[in-house]
Amino acid sequence: MTAIDPSFLTKGADWGVGGVGGVGGPDVPDAAGATSGAGSAFGSMLTKQLESLQGIQDDASQASQALANGTATDPTTAVMAVERAQLSMQLASQLRTKGVDAINDVFHTQV
Repeated sequence: MTAIDPSFLTKGADWGVGGVGGVGGPDVPDAAGATSGAGSAFGSMLTKQLESLQGIQDDASQASQALANGTATDPTTAVMAVERAQLSMQLASQLRTKGVDAINDVFHTQV
């Protein structure tokens, strides 16, 4: 019987999407031209998550490079980092596809 890897737990910062404050509020530009409300909160949350995805991809790249160079101390850590990066990219791709489909549905709605 093998031990359960704690990195598979669905707790922690990797699984939190964060709040999208101001949901339903108007996106009104302020004096500086920036918008406030749901749009800017969603945009900043999306930017943060994309930066997180980039960090996961960079970690996987470094881990696989260390494995290829022979400097990795634990090969399973490198494999886990690459798998985590692959799953994260698949999730981001599916979210993008669903978002594009939703926008296309809105554009094709007749009023």
